[in-house]
Amino acid sequence: MAGTQANNPLHGVTLEQIINELVACHGWDGLGQAVRIRCFTHDPSVASSLKFLRRTPWARAQVEALYVAMLDRRDR
Repeated sequence: MAGTQANNPLHGVTLEQIINELVACHGWDGLGQAVRIRCFTHDPSVASSLKFLRRTPWARAQVEALYVAMLDRRDR
């Protein structure tokens, strides 16, 4: 059972960590261009982003996909 998440890059990573790493990599402007949601483009903050993403599955899926893509580029 312990190896079931071995290939999941999101395992053990919190949504807050994902947002912070994406902001560090892309900045709020770049993040807002990559994922067109208001919490990234108008007065962005980690708290408002967390609140929105926790309630909105489609937006969270886009952010997680961007994070996985960032990890793939970093590993190359």
